[in-house]
Amino acid sequence: MILRNMTQILLIRHAVNDWVKTGKLAGWTPEVHLNDLGNAQAAALGERLSKVKLHAIYSSPLERTVETADAIAQHHPKLTLQTWDAIGEVGYGQWQGKKLSRLRKNKLWANVVNYPTRVQFPEGETMRGAQARAVDALETLQKRHPRQTVVVVSHSDLIKMMVAHYLGVHLDLFQRIVISPASITTIHLGSGMPFIQCVNDTSHNPTEETKKD
Repeated sequence: MILRNMTQILLIRHAVNDWVKTGKLAGWTPEVHLNDLGNAQAAALGERLSKVKLHAIYSSPLERTVETADAIAQHHPKLTLQTWDAIGEVGYGQWQGKKLSRLRKNKLWANVVNYPTRVQFPEGETMRGAQARAVDALETLQKRHPRQTVVVVSHSDLIKMMVAHYLGVHLDLFQRIVISPASITTIHLGSGMPFIQCVNDTSHNPTEETKKD
């Protein structure tokens, strides 16, 4: 339900992929695609939103987000999927593609976990900067699509940062928010106070067992 005179933004994390099995930090690594379960999750998302009146679908430009968004767009043939760097993954710089087991031994890791406001990834982005661009993107969408419903397919940390901002939660605490693969988080933005309608809705997600049926 859209609150009166507000833009409804459906924040969706991309579905699962096999990159996590590598134990590496994906970031903007190309050619990371959904696996079988991820495709099933994306299909379930598409079905879940098939009866919702959508006015626009935006996606991070990475393959795993575009494939998730495509599964939704298939049910809304009048809409054109739009990719947008502003809702893309955090720029991890030299950390991209590195083993997480080795990154955890880096002195910077403690700040990534406990004080992300003090973190800039080597040759990459600050966490503060990533949050600012993500929030600025949502504010732009609110102005671009007043009183409409917009899908935004993005990444876990970006969505956590957006939710933290609109909840008034300090960025240093944003990792306390859980955003699961293929989840839906609903935010309402207007000219005044923002409202968070739900966070991390995964009720539509199939399990491994369901996928095999």
